[in-house]
Amino acid sequence: MPQQNEPRAGVSIGVLAGRTGLAVSAIRYYEDQGLITPWRNAGGQRRFLRADIRRLSFVRIAQQLGFTLPEIRDLLAELPNGRTPTPADWSRMGDRFRARLDARIETLQRLRDDLDGCIGCGCLSLPKCALYNPGDRAAQKGEGPRYLMGDRPEI
Repeated sequence: MPQQNEPRAGVSIGVLAGRTGLAVSAIRYYEDQGLITPWRNAGGQRRFLRADIRRLSFVRIAQQLGFTLPEIRDLLAELPNGRTPTPADWSRMGDRFRARLDARIETLQRLRDDLDGCIGCGCLSLPKCALYNPGDRAAQKGEGPRYLMGDRPEI
Protein backbone atom coordinates (compact mmCIF):
# COMPACT_ATOMS: atom_id res chain seq x y z
CA MET A 1 0.00 0.00 0.00
CA PRO A 2 1.44 3.39 -0.87
CA GLN A 3 2.56 5.66 1.92
CA GLN A 4 1.60 9.30 2.30
CA ASN A 5 4.72 10.74 0.67
CA GLU A 6 4.68 8.09 -2.09
CA PRO A 7 3.03 9.08 -5.37
CA ARG A 8 -0.30 7.30 -5.60
CA ALA A 9 0.70 5.74 -8.93
CA GLY A 10 3.81 4.08 -7.45
CA VAL A 11 6.46 2.55 -9.69
CA SER A 12 5.64 0.05 -12.41
CA ILE A 13 7.39 -3.30 -12.61
CA GLY A 14 9.05 -2.16 -15.85
CA VAL A 15 10.52 0.93 -14.19
CA LEU A 16 11.63 -1.19 -11.23
CA ALA A 17 13.31 -3.66 -13.60
CA GLY A 18 15.07 -0.86 -15.44
CA ARG A 19 16.31 0.79 -12.24
CA THR A 20 17.53 -2.42 -10.58
CA GLY A 21 18.81 -4.31 -13.61
CA LEU A 22 16.60 -7.27 -12.71
CA ALA A 23 14.37 -9.17 -15.11
CA VAL A 24 10.64 -8.75 -14.55
CA SER A 25 10.46 -12.49 -13.82
CA ALA A 26 13.07 -12.06 -11.07
CA ILE A 27 11.07 -9.23 -9.52
CA ARG A 28 7.97 -11.44 -9.51
CA TYR A 29 10.02 -14.22 -7.90
CA TYR A 30 11.28 -11.88 -5.18
CA GLU A 31 7.70 -10.80 -4.63
CA ASP A 32 6.70 -14.47 -4.21
CA GLN A 33 9.56 -14.82 -1.71
CA GLY A 34 8.20 -11.93 0.36
CA LEU A 35 11.12 -9.59 -0.26
CA ILE A 36 8.90 -6.85 -1.67
CA THR A 37 5.17 -6.22 -1.37
CA PRO A 38 3.55 -4.40 -4.27
CA TRP A 39 -0.08 -3.42 -4.52
CA ARG A 40 -2.40 -3.38 -7.50
CA ASN A 41 -3.75 -0.19 -9.02
CA ALA A 42 -7.31 0.16 -10.31
CA GLY A 43 -6.22 -1.44 -13.62
CA GLY A 44 -4.79 -4.47 -11.80
CA GLN A 45 -1.14 -3.59 -12.50
CA ARG A 46 1.53 -4.12 -9.87
CA ARG A 47 2.86 -0.96 -8.30
CA PHE A 48 5.92 -0.71 -6.10
CA LEU A 49 7.32 1.77 -3.63
CA ARG A 50 10.37 3.70 -4.78
CA ALA A 51 12.05 2.22 -1.69
CA ASP A 52 11.79 -1.18 -3.42
CA ILE A 53 14.55 -0.04 -5.78
CA ARG A 54 16.90 0.04 -2.79
CA ARG A 55 15.53 -3.19 -1.36
CA LEU A 56 16.05 -5.10 -4.61
CA SER A 57 19.47 -3.54 -5.14
CA PHE A 58 20.38 -4.79 -1.68
CA VAL A 59 19.08 -8.27 -2.61
CA ARG A 60 21.34 -8.34 -5.67
CA ILE A 61 24.41 -7.31 -3.69
CA ALA A 62 23.69 -9.71 -0.84
CA GLN A 63 23.25 -12.62 -3.25
CA GLN A 64 26.56 -11.78 -4.92
CA LEU A 65 28.16 -11.96 -1.47
CA GLY A 66 26.76 -15.45 -0.95
CA PHE A 67 23.74 -14.74 1.24
CA THR A 68 20.72 -16.99 0.72
CA LEU A 69 17.24 -15.61 0.12
CA PRO A 70 16.06 -16.68 3.60
CA GLU A 71 19.05 -14.83 5.11
CA ILE A 72 18.31 -11.78 2.99
CA ARG A 73 14.62 -11.90 3.95
CA ASP A 74 15.63 -11.94 7.64
CA LEU A 75 17.89 -8.93 7.11
CA LEU A 76 15.22 -7.01 5.18
CA ALA A 77 12.65 -7.79 7.87
CA GLU A 78 14.49 -5.23 9.98
CA LEU A 79 13.56 -2.50 7.50
CA PRO A 80 10.14 -0.85 7.64
CA ASN A 81 7.48 -1.69 5.09
CA GLY A 82 5.45 1.18 3.76
CA ARG A 83 8.10 3.86 4.06
CA THR A 84 11.55 4.56 2.77
CA PRO A 85 14.17 3.34 5.26
CA THR A 86 16.04 6.06 7.11
CA PRO A 87 19.82 6.07 7.55
CA ALA A 88 19.22 4.78 11.10
CA ASP A 89 17.15 1.87 9.73
CA TRP A 90 19.94 0.92 7.30
CA SER A 91 22.54 1.28 10.03
CA ARG A 92 20.71 -1.12 12.37
CA MET A 93 20.38 -3.69 9.60
CA GLY A 94 23.95 -3.05 8.52
CA ASP A 95 25.25 -4.05 11.95
CA ARG A 96 23.92 -7.58 11.46
CA PHE A 97 25.05 -7.65 7.84
CA ARG A 98 28.51 -6.44 8.83
CA ALA A 99 28.94 -9.24 11.40
CA ARG A 100 28.11 -11.86 8.79
CA LEU A 101 30.49 -10.26 6.28
CA ASP A 102 33.29 -10.14 8.86
CA ALA A 103 32.86 -13.89 9.48
CA ARG A 104 32.94 -14.58 5.73
CA ILE A 105 36.02 -12.41 5.29
CA GLU A 106 37.78 -14.31 8.08
CA THR A 107 36.92 -17.63 6.42
CA LEU A 108 38.13 -16.39 3.03
CA GLN A 109 41.37 -15.10 4.53
CA ARG A 110 41.96 -18.45 6.25
CA LEU A 111 41.29 -20.23 2.96
CA ARG A 112 43.68 -17.90 1.13
CA ASP A 113 46.41 -18.38 3.71
CA ASP A 114 46.06 -22.18 3.76
CA LEU A 115 45.37 -22.56 0.05
CA ASP A 116 48.61 -24.27 -0.93
CA GLY A 117 48.39 -26.94 1.71
CA CYS A 118 44.65 -27.51 1.99
CA ILE A 119 42.92 -27.01 -1.32
CA GLY A 120 43.81 -30.48 -2.53
CA CYS A 121 42.83 -32.49 0.52
CA GLY A 122 40.27 -30.20 2.09
CA CYS A 123 41.62 -31.19 5.51
CA LEU A 124 39.80 -34.47 5.38
CA SER A 125 42.36 -37.18 6.04
CA LEU A 126 45.80 -36.87 4.47
CA PRO A 127 48.48 -37.35 7.14
CA LYS A 128 50.66 -34.60 5.66
CA CYS A 129 47.90 -31.97 5.76
CA ALA A 130 49.23 -28.58 6.82
CA LEU A 131 46.57 -28.44 9.52
CA TYR A 132 47.35 -32.03 10.59
CA ASN A 133 44.47 -34.42 10.90
CA PRO A 134 45.78 -37.66 12.48
CA GLY A 135 43.31 -40.50 12.61
CA ASP A 136 40.91 -38.36 10.58
CA ARG A 137 39.75 -36.52 13.71
CA ALA A 138 38.14 -33.88 11.52
CA ALA A 139 35.53 -36.45 10.45
CA GLN A 140 34.12 -36.38 13.99
CA LYS A 141 33.13 -32.75 13.42
CA GLY A 142 30.95 -33.53 10.37
CA GLU A 143 31.12 -33.64 6.61
CA GLY A 144 33.28 -31.54 4.37
CA PRO A 145 36.54 -29.65 4.83
CA ARG A 146 35.95 -29.01 8.53
CA TYR A 147 39.02 -26.91 9.27
CA LEU A 148 38.47 -24.70 6.25
CA MET A 149 34.85 -24.31 7.35
CA GLY A 150 36.00 -22.85 10.66
CA ASP A 151 36.41 -25.85 12.97
CA ARG A 152 39.74 -25.99 14.77
CA PRO A 153 41.91 -29.07 15.22
CA GLU A 154 42.08 -30.51 18.74
CA ILE A 155 45.61 -30.29 20.04
